[in-house]
Amino acid sequence: MTSRKKYRILISGGGTGGHIFPALSIANALRRRLDVEILFVGAENRMEMEKVPAAGYEIIGLPVAGFDRHNLLKNFSVLLKLRRSLTKARKIVADFKPDIAIGVGGYCSGPTLKAAQRAGVPTLLQEQNSYAGVTNKLLAAKARSICVAYEGMERFFPAEKIVMTGNPVRSILTEPHSVKGARESFGLNPARDTVLVVGGSLGALTLNESMEAGVKRLAESGIQVIWQTGKNFGDRALKAAKGLKGVVVTPFIADMASAYAAASLVVSRAGAGSISELELLGKPCILVPSPNVAEDHQTKNARALSDVGAAVLIPDSEARTRLVDEIQTLLAEPEKCRDMARNIRRLAREHSDELIADEVQKILESKS
Repeated sequence: MTSRKKYRILISGGGTGGHIFPALSIANALRRRLDVEILFVGAENRMEMEKVPAAGYEIIGLPVAGFDRHNLLKNFSVLLKLRRSLTKARKIVADFKPDIAIGVGGYCSGPTLKAAQRAGVPTLLQEQNSYAGVTNKLLAAKARSICVAYEGMERFFPAEKIVMTGNPVRSILTEPHSVKGARESFGLNPARDTVLVVGGSLGALTLNESMEAGVKRLAESGIQVIWQTGKNFGDRALKAAKGLKGVVVTPFIADMASAYAAASLVVSRAGAGSISELELLGKPCILVPSPNVAEDHQTKNARALSDVGAAVLIPDSEARTRLVDEIQTLLAEPEKCRDMARNIRRLAREHSDELIADEVQKILESKS
């Protein structure tokens, strides 16, 4: 059903692609079905300030930053930034006058959604992880709806507000791609097993150092590698891969759809966005959770998969000694990889962006 009223929608969140891409997917779904004006609120100097305008949306940045758990003295400046962000968020809400505010996680969603709630604006939260973040737990009491991707989230939120939607992913990733064409696009042999190692836009030091030590062994065993290093490890990776056949080293992968299609096996951190992509694509995977995230939520995300045979979990502290051996073992057992692929695909939720848009529309139309 399409509404004729023009709605003003505030969307806040970011910091990583795992927050930004779902936010853009939700915005696109809403724009397809409603007459809307959408304003994003992000964190200054974070990647959303580039990605959101590139997708055709306006964004305003807040001077917010995350708490430093290792150096408490640094948090004085963080508190000052939070205070300034709350003031700016109140002005944004007062000026934009949104009909609803949507929070997708990240530093900026707390001040923005809190300002919206104080102004009487209905709010919807999207919790991407299996272990709820502090910000969403604090905002939950006054939220109208909380969209989640994992069972058992009533541990954190009022059960009557929870809606199981899954996490939205980039639609281009699920378009059909041939394995042959995908591998050839990276200059690889289409007949050989290929492992994709991804650590996000900044890279993951543990994954990079594990590959630095073992990429030669993988190449010599006939396994091809697509190694996404992030921007800070490129020279070391190129040196480690020098002269090796079937190894592609790149700081950034523009065509992730082809990279996934080329992969027999994926090695990744365990952010909620990455896991949702792997579930929809049915990719066998090794997950190495980052230890540097709040509430160790990546380990909890990964365990939700490993407990049902949908992934292999390797703790960050063990990756340098175990990762390459595990890659070789799994690719030598194709039936196990097929079982993992079937198990992870069963966890996927289709059309998450539309399910979340359904909830947004219900809230909007209940106001009309």
